[in-house]
Amino acid sequence: MEFEKLGVFYLGRTKTKEGLLLYDSKDLVTHAVCVGMTGSGKTGLCITLLEEAAIDGIPAIIIDPKGDLPNLLLTFPNLSPQDFEPWVEEGDDAAQQANLWKEGLAKWGQDGERIKRLRDAADFRIYTPGSNAGLPVSILKSFAAPPETIRQDNESLAERINTTVTSLLGLIGIDTDPIRSREHILVSNILNQEWSNGRDLDLAGLIRKIQLPAIAKIGVMDLDSFFPPNDRFELAMALNHLLASPSFASWMEGEPLDIQKILYTDKGKPRLAIFSIAHLGDAERMFFVSLLLNQVLGWVRTQSGTTSLRAILYMDEIFGYFPPVANPPSKLPLLTLLKQARAFGLGIVLATQNPVDLDYKGLANTGTWFIGRLQTERDKARMLEGLEGIAAGTGQKFDRQEMEQLLAGLDKRIFLMNNVHDDAPEVFETRWAMSYLRGPLTRAQIKSLMDPLKETVTPAPALHAPTIADAPARNERSVLPPEITQYYIPVRSSGGANAKLSYQPMLLGAAEVHYNKPVEVTQQLTLLAEIPDGPVSLDWSQAIPLDLPVEDLESEPEASATFVEVPARATKAKSYATWSKDLSNWIYRNQRLELFESPTLDIVSNPGESERDFRVRLQQLAREKRDEAVEKLRRKYAPKFEQLEDRKRRAEHAVEREKEQAKGQKLQTAISFGATLLSSFMGRKRVGMSTLGRATTAVRGAGRSMKEADDVGRAEENVAAIEQKLADLDAEFKAETAALERSIDPQTEELGKVSFKPTKANVAVKLLTLAWAPYWHDAQGETRPAWE
Repeated sequence: MEFEKLGVFYLGRTKTKEGLLLYDSKDLVTHAVCVGMTGSGKTGLCITLLEEAAIDGIPAIIIDPKGDLPNLLLTFPNLSPQDFEPWVEEGDDAAQQANLWKEGLAKWGQDGERIKRLRDAADFRIYTPGSNAGLPVSILKSFAAPPETIRQDNESLAERINTTVTSLLGLIGIDTDPIRSREHILVSNILNQEWSNGRDLDLAGLIRKIQLPAIAKIGVMDLDSFFPPNDRFELAMALNHLLASPSFASWMEGEPLDIQKILYTDKGKPRLAIFSIAHLGDAERMFFVSLLLNQVLGWVRTQSGTTSLRAILYMDEIFGYFPPVANPPSKLPLLTLLKQARAFGLGIVLATQNPVDLDYKGLANTGTWFIGRLQTERDKARMLEGLEGIAAGTGQKFDRQEMEQLLAGLDKRIFLMNNVHDDAPEVFETRWAMSYLRGPLTRAQIKSLMDPLKETVTPAPALHAPTIADAPARNERSVLPPEITQYYIPVRSSGGANAKLSYQPMLLGAAEVHYNKPVEVTQQLTLLAEIPDGPVSLDWSQAIPLDLPVEDLESEPEASATFVEVPARATKAKSYATWSKDLSNWIYRNQRLELFESPTLDIVSNPGESERDFRVRLQQLAREKRDEAVEKLRRKYAPKFEQLEDRKRRAEHAVEREKEQAKGQKLQTAISFGATLLSSFMGRKRVGMSTLGRATTAVRGAGRSMKEADDVGRAEENVAAIEQKLADLDAEFKAETAALERSIDPQTEELGKVSFKPTKANVAVKLLTLAWAPYWHDAQGETRPAWE
């Protein structure tokens, strides 16, 4: 197929050049806006763009306020009426709809095989925050400390805090002003204190911090004068009511808002993740969209720079989220993404049917505009005004009259594409979508699509905890020599009703392991081990990894906790020196830097990078190499094509010229013959010399006519020969492109494994201490770690 080319999206057919509209995926890195009234085909165009992205291995975050985008899951390779039956509108005939889709696809050179290719290329999921209809999504991670790249940038951290606090307080009905609202100022200070130190928070922890903040002053005023305890309690209660509400429970369930994990499956397959928010109220929508945009922004800043398209962020209706004057919580992170995301390969696509309520200044650097039929003259005038302002700000040429004429001629499924990467605007008709566009899905229909996936999702295994002996617990700690350090692992979970907290004495070892190759890297290793009693030596292989920075260890226990007695060996300082040496030797003998290796791209994974994340990174590297190779191919073949096209044009001109000459010669020959015959017939009884001369001339003219006819034939053969060379060159180009596409497939490549061992000198035990590990004991006699 002519449209199956690397790195291009097949969107439709141009109206002016009668050719295919193939949109270069790299152009989307400079973002796009799609505008069109209801019924213009705007949603269909955007769905086709997302289909092409999926086929090209580009993942997408899709925010869907209206419910249309789950149509992406209605793809039926067999195009059978049985597949369409559950989804057709009441009164519609499934067989008729199946036939309509089959014929529509065929007119655009598509079929069931291409639909199958779409389904195989990506994973499709529907998330429903605040609902169990689709896959639930947990907002708990939204209060986790942002990545270090954001924490080190004061302006970025302030933006993240501002939007998080504004959207959270808006959810409980507090309309806040970041400058005047004491609620906003207090919560912002709490988040700033925790996040700046890399500490995560959840909603329950935030409520506790509001009641008892570790802040003495706000500005120059002491805390209680600025925000008295009783008033802080009311704010804490408002948030607690939200947390305790049964309807809010679904916000805490499901997958966390981890953008990297949402964009790719566990095996590294790209995913189109649809966040359906049509069921939410306005405040809940704003709350979730703001949190999601912040998470995307945090993810973007952890990515490496690229000029190739890495992922897409698509929002189906931007109305209310990016207004020209007001500043809702969603606007600031979206504006920041529009400015910064292009450098990291994230393409943003925004769609709206309301061109009046758009911040065109914020969209000034948008590279592509898809404009469909507009409803009112006011909409057209605002659209023209916005485009003219953007052109003036970027130095682009803008012909208002021409643009106005183009907009006036748009019909259903006819769009104007204004792409800064092209020489001129292009009018085109959108192709037939492979997805069945049946309109918004209900929650019940979303549930029927996602329930099979819910059954396959298994919860993450809990961290294995050491067995606790039924040793008697007491209210006081053992008395230890002062040279023995002791710390307390912080309590991270709630014990529930009637649960009791006790501390178990354990050994905590923290070490640094340095590797010089293949990369210069230092790994931090923290292990928690049971203390052996009696002559049994400590077995570090039975220790569990502890995902806890040493800096987070506490110096005091929780109140009302009990303590298990410390084993005798752990009361002697010399034991710790022995255990420290044992730990160092165990790490040297057993610790390895295990990395994945890609033979095709000749690259190894980063330390700690999972196979899934490595494959994801390989896909981006392969895409960049592919784009670079395709560009080289284009540069290689472009002069050859241009030369042959030029020869073809000259040969065609030669054919026309020879035809004209042959036509003239035939006419002259016919006149000569005619004059000779007429003279013979009319004048004389005998043929004179002049008549004989004319006859001779006519014969010579006939000979020249035959020669001219031969010249035309040779010229046409020359054109045919050049056309064959063009066809051969095109086949050669396609063959090289196909070979390039087959050469790199990180999803299916068999990865190798390489292992690196540290030297003894590169193993350093930084801390070996007695650690009090907290455990909850419930009324049923079950025990579980309190630090998880």
